[in-house]
Amino acid sequence: MTSAQLPPLTANAWLRWDTVSRLLPAGPLDVLEVGCGQGAAGARLAALGRYVGLEPDQQSYAVAVERVGAAGGTVRHGSLETLAPDERFDLVCAFEVLEHIEDDRGALAAWVDRLRPGGSLLLSVPAYQRRFAAADELVGHYRRYDPPALRLLLRSVGLDAVDLRLYGMPVGYALEAARNVLSARKLAAAGSMQERSGHSGRYLQPTENWQSTLIRLGTVPFRVAQRSFPGRGPGIVVRAVKPASHL
Repeated sequence: MTSAQLPPLTANAWLRWDTVSRLLPAGPLDVLEVGCGQGAAGARLAALGRYVGLEPDQQSYAVAVERVGAAGGTVRHGSLETLAPDERFDLVCAFEVLEHIEDDRGALAAWVDRLRPGGSLLLSVPAYQRRFAAADELVGHYRRYDPPALRLLLRSVGLDAVDLRLYGMPVGYALEAARNVLSARKLAAAGSMQERSGHSGRYLQPTENWQSTLIRLGTVPFRVAQRSFPGRGPGIVVRAVKPASHL
């Protein structure tokens, strides 16, 4: 698929993908994505090899099946329980997922268990607990992550070679501020944490081709600019490795 044919990304997702794409291991790989949403990242990850996406939200799953299928991957409705007991992967991804899970350490341990020795876990999460605000509440976040604490958390589940990068400087701060203003107006009608999390993969997604094109082209200078500030930004992308000797 050409870049124009790939599923649309939000402005913030374009900033994130620019960082994610530079941390991806070389293929071919067996790739698992937990919480693949509507499949925008999954359709891109499918180019690495065999791709399996997991998505519990019915509405997002229905969109992801078509998008990822067109790119040669597969999506299953549910989470890790849909995998065979012996299914293992070279790369496990979870973008904007961990902050939705109350027992984040337990989730990480389960994801690491699905990695082959020497495989990589690749995550994105919102940065800095002090920045927790209306947008986090609306989409069902339990927390944000301070970089030192996230490093320790990853190492506590047996991961090594932690490569952590912040992204989004400078425009990511403006995008986050705008989301907080919009979200504050919607909080009174927000549902349960589960409902909020399910909604998060659909929130503020571009729906028209012209919107997608405008966002894709309009974010190009900001994607380039953020590379000059790898230690600053409101979001984190991190890759860590399961040691070959990990039991």
